[in-house]
This record gives sequence, structure tokens and C-alpha cells, in this order.
Amino acid sequence: MTRVVCLVGFLVVIGAMMAVLPALAQTDSSIDAGPAAEVKYFDFFVVKGGPIAFGLIILSIVTIALTIEHCLSIRRATIVPSEAAQHAKGLIEEKNYLEAIRFTAEDPSMLGYVLNACLVEASNGFVAMERALEETLEERSARLFRKTEYLNIIGNVSPMIGLLGTVTGMILLFAEIHAADTFPGARIVADRIAVALITTFWGLAVAIPALSISAIFRNRIDVLTAECALGAEHLLSVFKPGGASQADEPTQTTRQET
Repeated sequence: MTRVVCLVGFLVVIGAMMAVLPALAQTDSSIDAGPAAEVKYFDFFVVKGGPIAFGLIILSIVTIALTIEHCLSIRRATIVPSEAAQHAKGLIEEKNYLEAIRFTAEDPSMLGYVLNACLVEASNGFVAMERALEETLEERSARLFRKTEYLNIIGNVSPMIGLLGTVTGMILLFAEIHAADTFPGARIVADRIAVALITTFWGLAVAIPALSISAIFRNRIDVLTAECALGAEHLLSVFKPGGASQADEPTQTTRQET
């Protein structure tokens, strides 16, 4: 699934480049036609921003692709599916442990992975099963957290890239002033300051959603991991040392009364 989403994101980036490059190749005659010329938002927010703004737009597309992938993979149906939990519960209650191990080994969810690791350790005692439960939960949750780190990186790097554009715009403005040995016209000043402000805008426009979405998915991982732990502990409670003896108490009491 991750490869498919990455491929879709790559195709979207290629499509965006094909749409933007012709605009970048155009002359500035349509932009500098005069004070009364109509402002084109695409030219103003993309073309004037230059390569830095275009790079931030690519990061925004990557953010969208990662968000779609996380929505498909980090959800209850793929981490703690109720159907798999019910089926595994039925197999364990029927004491069909071999089939339960086979089923959980084929189940791709986190719950199936955790249950399989615990059932494999059943011959070593309940303590070994608890240890396997903790280790597998930590492993799978860490793997999910690492997936969200890409959004966190984009959210932290984008404002820095925007700041780079801000500095670049101011450097270009002072270079114009130095070359002309006088203060340039209002249009030149506006163009250079536009580079600074537009790249800053794109940096914040990418960073705010990326950091927010990363926090949302991290909270979702915490919630679903806790649900997986509780569900696995409930299913494996029959293997506790006192579980079998408690289940046999009514039979023993009946025999004594008889």
C-alpha cells in the first residue's frame, strides 16, 4: 500500500511540474503589463516565489500523499479488527490452539501479530507470553510512530525553507539597490519582497497542516495500541495460572457434594 501511495504522489508531482514549468518559461510581459494589469494568483503565488516556493508545493503534495496513506493504514480496521478478534477468541475458547496460531500468523493486523507471538510462547509459561506481548506491542507501535516522523520532518523543515526564501528575497533586493546605486522602483521592490513573503507563506502553509496531522496520527496510534493491548490481554486471560483452576471449581464442588 505504501508503494502505491508513493507512486501516486510521484505522478502527482510530475503532473504539477508539467503544469508549472510552462508558466515558468513564460516572459514577464503578462505580469508587468502595467499598473492596471489583472493579478493572476498562480503567477503571484507560484511563479514569483521561484524554485523555493515550487519546492514547498512539492512538499505539500508529499504531505497529502502521506496523509492518505496513514488514513488507510493507521485505523482500527487494520490494527485492531473486530472480526479477527472474534475469530481468535472462538479458536482459543475451543482450545484449538494450533489453528489459532495459524490464523494469527496469516492475519496482517497488529492484534494478529501480537497474539501470534504470545501463542508461540505458550509452552514457556504465561510470563513468557506477557513478555512477548510487551515486546511486540512496542515493536509495532514504534514502527507506526516512525511512519508519522516524515510528516513531523516536513512540518519542521518547511518554515526553514520559507525563511531561506525570505532571506533570498531580501538579498536580491539589496543587490538591486547596490547595482543601481540608488533605490529601485516600486515594482522591483515589490517583486523582491514578494519572493520573501510568498516563500514564507508556503512554508507556513505546509508546516501547520503537517504538524497538526502528525499529532493527530500519533494520538490515534496511542489509542489503538492501548486497545490492542487490552484486547490481547483479554483473549489471553485463559492462560493465566489461576484461570483453568477457577474454571474447574464448579465441577470439583459438584463432585464433593455428590
